[in-house]
Amino acid sequence: MAILGSIIKTAIDLRGAIVSEKSPVESQKEVLKQLLEKAKDTAFGKYYGFSQILESEDLEKSFSEKVPYFDYHQMEKEWWCKTQEGLKDISWPGTPTYFARSSGTTGKTSKRIPVTDEMIEAIRTTGIKQVGALTNFEIPSDFYEKEIMMLGSSTNLEKQDQFLEGEISGISASNIPFWFRGYYKPGEEIAQMDDWDQKVETIAKNARNWDIGALSGIPSWMELMMKKVIEYHDAKNIHEIWPNLQVYTTGGVAFQPYEKSFNQLLAHPIIVIDTYLASEGFLAFQNRPDTTSMKLVTDNGIYFEFVPFKPEYINEDGSLSQDAPALTLAEVEPDTDYVLIISTVSGAWRYLIGDTIAFTDIEKAEIKITGRTKFFLNVVGSQLSVNKMEVALREMEEKFDIRIPEFTLAAVKIEDEFYHHWYLGTESKKNSKEIADALDEALKEANKNYAVARSKALKGVKVTTVNPAVFHEWNAKNKKKGGQVKMEKVMGEEKFSEWEAFVKTQIE
Repeated sequence: MAILGSIIKTAIDLRGAIVSEKSPVESQKEVLKQLLEKAKDTAFGKYYGFSQILESEDLEKSFSEKVPYFDYHQMEKEWWCKTQEGLKDISWPGTPTYFARSSGTTGKTSKRIPVTDEMIEAIRTTGIKQVGALTNFEIPSDFYEKEIMMLGSSTNLEKQDQFLEGEISGISASNIPFWFRGYYKPGEEIAQMDDWDQKVETIAKNARNWDIGALSGIPSWMELMMKKVIEYHDAKNIHEIWPNLQVYTTGGVAFQPYEKSFNQLLAHPIIVIDTYLASEGFLAFQNRPDTTSMKLVTDNGIYFEFVPFKPEYINEDGSLSQDAPALTLAEVEPDTDYVLIISTVSGAWRYLIGDTIAFTDIEKAEIKITGRTKFFLNVVGSQLSVNKMEVALREMEEKFDIRIPEFTLAAVKIEDEFYHHWYLGTESKKNSKEIADALDEALKEANKNYAVARSKALKGVKVTTVNPAVFHEWNAKNKKKGGQVKMEKVMGEEKFSEWEAFVKTQIE
C-alpha cells in the first residue's frame, strides 16, 4: 500500500468524520444573512435597502420582494460597468482582483464577470470539499499519489486596467494551492499557453512522462485531447499511456451526451464525477457514487433561488419576467424544472445564471442540470427543453447503436410551414430520414405539448448528420478552443443561417 496515499486518504476520512454539516435550508438562511451584512454599505446594498431587509422577520421573503432579478446585461449595464471603471464598493465591498471572461452561448462579445478574493476562496474551499467526497467512492489509497490533468483555458491572464482577466478555469488554475502544484499537470508552463492546439500537442509529447490518475475538464475538449495523445503514441486507448487513470471530473456541460464516445477511448471504465463550476462560482458537485446528481454548495458564499421554468415567466430574450415567483430551497419540489437564480460573494444579486435545474433529492439538495433558459424551443408551441431533447437523443443512440455527442436545431419555415431542423454530430452513416422519423416519435411520446404542436403548426422533422468535429470548429471560430464553451442547442433564424453556411464550408 502506498504510504503517502494512505496518509492522505486517512486525513480526508478524519476530516469528513469531524465536520458536521447543517441542513441545506439552514445553511442557506445563514449565507443570505452573511451576504447582506457584508454588502449593506455598497452602492447596491444602499440602493436596495439591505439594512432594512436585515431587520425583517422573514429575510428571504423581504430580499425577494425588494431586489429585482438581473441577467448579465442588466447587472453589467447598471452596476458592474462602474466596477470595471475602477470604482469601489459597487455591488461588493472593494474591487475584484479578477474578471472572468465568458462568451456564453450567444454572440461574439465576451461577458466580464467579477471574481473577488472571497469567490476565489469559496471555489478553493468547495474544491477541497469535492476532494474530501472522493472517499465516498471506491478509490484505492495509491490514487492520492497520482497526478491530475486539469485541462482548461490559459492561466496566462491578461492585464486590463487594474484587473486580471481570463476564463474561470484559467483563473482557478492560477490560484491552485502551493501543496497541490506537484500533482498538477500539465504544469504551469504548458497551462500558460494561449494556443490550444499547441497546448494539446505539447501535452501529447509529454504524456508518457506523467502518471495521471485523474482528469478534469470539459468533455468535448477532454475527448479531443485524449484522441491526440492516443494518436501521437500510436496507442489503442488512453490507458496504454496512463494505466493508473481512474477518475474523470467533468464540468461545464452535461457528460451524458459524450459518454459513449468518451468510453471508447478507455481500456476499462473509470469513475466519472460531475461538477458545476461556472464563471459565477462553484455551485455544485457530485459527492456520492450511487447517483449522477450533484449536491448544491449551500454553505459557501452562494444563495440560491428557484423560479418555475414556465413559458409565461421567460421573456423572448431569455431573461425573466419580474413577476415570476421565486422559491427558496425549503419550497421546491422534486423532478420540476427551475430557472436557477444566485446571489454571491462576487456581487451578483438575484442573478439569472442561464441554467435550468431539477431536484432529484431535496433533503440532500441534489440537482441535475436540465438545460438553458435560451435553449428552449417554443416557436409553434412545442415547448421543448434541452432535457427532453437529450433524453430523445439517448434513445436514438440505443435504437441505432450510434453516438451523438453534439447537436443543434432550429424551427425553420419551408413554404409557409414550420419544421424542426436538427443537425446531429455523429460519425454514423445511418439514414437521416429514418433517424428523423424515430426522433419525432420519441418526442411525441415524451412530450404532450410537442405531440399537440405536431398535429397542428409543426409539420415535420428534418435531420442532417455531420461529423462532431464540425461543432468543435464552429466553437473555435466563434469563441475559443478549450474554453468554457456551451454549444448553442437551439438557434434563432439568423444564427442558424450562419451555422448552415459554416457547415457547407466544412463538408465541401
